[in-house]
Amino acid sequence: MKFTAEQIAGILEGEVVGNPNAEVSRLSKIEEGTEGSLTFLANPKYVNFIYDTKATITIVNQTFVPENEISTTLIKVEDAYKSFSKLLEFYNQIKLNKVGIEVPCVLAESSKHGENFYLGSFSYVGENVIIGNNVKIYPNSFIGDNVKIGDNTIIFAGAKVYSETEIGKGCTIHSGAIVGADGFGFAPNEEGVYSKVPQIGNVILEDNVDVGACTTIDRATLGSTIIRKGVKLDNQIQIAHNVEIGENTVIAAQTGIAGSTKIGKSCMIGGQVGIAGHLIIGNGVRIQAQSGVGRNIKDHETLQGSPTFGYSDFNKSYVHFKNLPKIVSEIEELKKKNK
Repeated sequence: MKFTAEQIAGILEGEVVGNPNAEVSRLSKIEEGTEGSLTFLANPKYVNFIYDTKATITIVNQTFVPENEISTTLIKVEDAYKSFSKLLEFYNQIKLNKVGIEVPCVLAESSKHGENFYLGSFSYVGENVIIGNNVKIYPNSFIGDNVKIGDNTIIFAGAKVYSETEIGKGCTIHSGAIVGADGFGFAPNEEGVYSKVPQIGNVILEDNVDVGACTTIDRATLGSTIIRKGVKLDNQIQIAHNVEIGENTVIAAQTGIAGSTKIGKSCMIGGQVGIAGHLIIGNGVRIQAQSGVGRNIKDHETLQGSPTFGYSDFNKSYVHFKNLPKIVSEIEELKKKNK
């Protein structure tokens, strides 16, 4: 799809300096710009590239005045970075705006869907599924029985949504994610043989939740595993049964959260963090990458280490840890002198 400089300026409320009919069909970095591409200049460190870029159109701040000759058409806006981000969002909406039901696929007669629905080929939608408006389900996806999906949600190729799951409005579930698989519930008998405990709860994703690729969210044993509105989950995260994650919390890749732990609002959890089960993590907590959490955490604590302790104390202790061989040697010398 091609856009002219004049059309783009209209979207961004900007001013064209150059050829208003210049056309672009793709995006690029300013240093990698080619004919037919659109780029932007926001960081002064990259200003030299604008004189050599082959990009057809460049978005710049209104204050930008070229010091040398340029070949690219300019679109002047108040904030080039924000405008380019807005354009990316607009471009993404157009790219993802598929409509219709492809074949082959399975869509149960008892299921209902709203307007502008897209169901990709080789997908399966089970019985009594309720799907809102503008929902996009990409190929090779599985939607189990009795699932509810809110307006403007996107489920990318190969995602699996188990039965009874409830997904809010404006959610994104990326490829390979599994929402609603059984929690890890087994009970041993007297001989040490494990029997499965039925997992009969569900998963609830509130509005505007992002679930990264290959992330898994287990259904509750009883009740619900709940991911509150605005939560952002990176790729390859494990969230166990009956976990609850508070509003606008963000969690980086390869983090694992054990069963029945409650995490508060607006927390930031780094990659490869391990959180034990049945804990309460307060609001506004910061947990550094590769930390191991085995205790309750109060509001607004910042932690690091395994097991975790205060971030400031961790850094002070680490200085001494690095010097341990030297410290041990000095202690041994003192022992010799005192004999």
